[in-house]
Amino acid sequence: MEKTFDRRTDLSKYDNSWYQPGSRSKRFLWFIFGRIFINTYLPVPIRIKVSLLKLFGARLGKNITIKPKVNIKYPWFLTVEDNAWIGENVWIDNLTNISIGKNVCLSQGVLLLTGNHDYSSTGFDLIVKPIVLEEGVWIGAKSIVGPGVTAHSHAVLAVNSVATKNLDAFGIYRGNPAEFVKTRVFKK
Repeated sequence: MEKTFDRRTDLSKYDNSWYQPGSRSKRFLWFIFGRIFINTYLPVPIRIKVSLLKLFGARLGKNITIKPKVNIKYPWFLTVEDNAWIGENVWIDNLTNISIGKNVCLSQGVLLLTGNHDYSSTGFDLIVKPIVLEEGVWIGAKSIVGPGVTAHSHAVLAVNSVATKNLDAFGIYRGNPAEFVKTRVFKK
């Protein structure tokens, strides 16, 4: 038996006017400079990338590695602590705050996604939630971390996995949705 539903998605009702991530001029300038110096395969020295990100409001620690072709939506919503590694083709879609702790590794092709839409709303309302990656976290290649997720100290998200819930400290997770596999143990 088929169910009949009275309500339907109506994208003409979509309204995210409440969301103001920065002035238009600031966003425009970041789009240009970010594309030229950060989201590129041109061999731009890391110190120039770091300086530009700081100029646009990112809070960055020491000894950060930023590989080629990294896409950062809004650097003013980004905090990266010491010794972090941001791999090639990482997409930091930070519509709100993302905090990357010390010694965190984002492998190539990682997507950090702070925004989504309310599928239960006929207007498909925008939802934004921060992401926190605590010290020593490793996000494997081509993995996705969703809105509101905290990856606690030294958690691992395996290659091509999707984290939609928090990851426990020292937990190793894999799959879509990511599930706990075992505890991360370091050799001497």
